[in-house]
Amino acid sequence: MPEPNVARRAMSNAFRGMAPLLIGVVPFGLIIGITSAGTAIGGGLGYLSSIIIFGGAAQLAAIELIDQGAAAVVIAATGIVINSRHVMYSAALADQFRPFPRLWRIGLPYLLTDQAFVLSAADWRTETDPTYRRWYFFGVGIGLWVPWQIAVAVGVIVGAEIPADWSLDFIVPLVFLGLLIPSVRDRPSLAAALVGGVVAVLAADIPWHLGLMVATLCGVVAGVAARRLA
Repeated sequence: MPEPNVARRAMSNAFRGMAPLLIGVVPFGLIIGITSAGTAIGGGLGYLSSIIIFGGAAQLAAIELIDQGAAAVVIAATGIVINSRHVMYSAALADQFRPFPRLWRIGLPYLLTDQAFVLSAADWRTETDPTYRRWYFFGVGIGLWVPWQIAVAVGVIVGAEIPADWSLDFIVPLVFLGLLIPSVRDRPSLAAALVGGVVAVLAADIPWHLGLMVATLCGVVAGVAARRLA
């Protein structure tokens, strides 16, 4: 099948797969924009972070830590810990990426997200054509990137008009719960979620804003321990 037809089919499948996931992604993007507009960072730099980082959790953490005056090393370390799962994603997709042309292998990782990994890993079980695979990954990646950038931009604009006494913080944990619940499928993942959540609450007041890092590490240790004991 000629490449244009393969690309068209792959992109179509990618957009259809990504569409339902935008229900949780778009509100999160709005929160990123609204949060940045309400901090000393400002909406401009906050929006720029969505292009540079393109990772909701790390982006939100960086914005809040910068606004609270955290040390640069803590901000960088927090982002690394939050996005450390991407190392596992990359390792899992390495063999599938190897046949791609060099420029694709360099550029596509920028679009790697939780959603892109999950959708690609599932779709590629039956689709083995490297041409299809690279266009599919590009499709799910850009199918998330464009709505995300729009949502953050809208959040920045709207956020400037929202009164300071309107607390929207509750939306963020709801979005994360929506992403978390489907991923809890066995005892190790449940143990990681519970331990990480409890430690995050207990460690919220740790100096240097290290609570999130501590909670993440505790969650990982709990999940590994539960898997070994299973």
